[in-house]
Amino acid sequence: LPRPSSSSLERGRGMAQGDYIELHQKRYGKKLDHEERERKKEARKGHKRAEYAAKVRGLRAKMYNKKRYSEKAEMKKTIKQHAERLNKHKMQEAPQEKDAVPAYLLDREGMSHAKVLSNSIKQKRKEKAGKWNVPIPKVRPVSEDEVFKVVASGKRKKKQWKRMVNKVSFVGESFTRKPPKYERFIRPAALRFKKAHVTHPELKATFQLELIGVKKNPQSPLYTSLGVITKGTIIEVNCSDLGLVTPSGKVVWGKYAQVTNNPENDGCINAVLLV
Repeated sequence: LPRPSSSSLERGRGMAQGDYIELHQKRYGKKLDHEERERKKEARKGHKRAEYAAKVRGLRAKMYNKKRYSEKAEMKKTIKQHAERLNKHKMQEAPQEKDAVPAYLLDREGMSHAKVLSNSIKQKRKEKAGKWNVPIPKVRPVSEDEVFKVVASGKRKKKQWKRMVNKVSFVGESFTRKPPKYERFIRPAALRFKKAHVTHPELKATFQLELIGVKKNPQSPLYTSLGVITKGTIIEVNCSDLGLVTPSGKVVWGKYAQVTNNPENDGCINAVLLV
């Protein structure tokens, strides 16, 4: 066999591993279906990620979820920035029309960024200032031991991070339970309510109305997020059947009401409409 020359050895030593691929592509080009294969590979990436996320366990899962969370947060931030930019420059970027615009079209698509911002601030102020005259201004504090029961889990029942909710709760229509193994707060199906008996203080009549959500539980923000309903909780009910209308003539769809009983004792939710 002929001995390799010193110059070829030096060339081989000097070139990085990845450069051979680039060199080959320069000399001979890519396969005819290269772009199509790349496109399909990119399209499959989402499915591959989901498959890996479902399969991965332990520390790897934590690291992977942390990485994906930061990626998604970055992506959302970028999308938000783009949306703001579009909104801000809608007026400036609009093409200058030579012909006169009719009066009824002047306001259309002409909302500036400042206007949107001021509207949102006004709305927030309104929500903060809107103090309701509630039927029960003060409620008895409820301890966590009363609301949650510790559920022992694990092979030898040594782990105690799960909690069973002892109070009545509300979950939405689209609610799907987490896999039972990983569910921290268990809300029993028997204590999930969908309707409430709501009394209208002016009409002096009671109606059975569907629940839309839990606005605020005075005991704790955690109870609010879990949808736990105790005495004094502000709930949102669907009052479209009552035929209430706003001064402008629109039908009122949702209204707030305060719970006046202990639902876990009575087996039903009694509430008074806040008008």
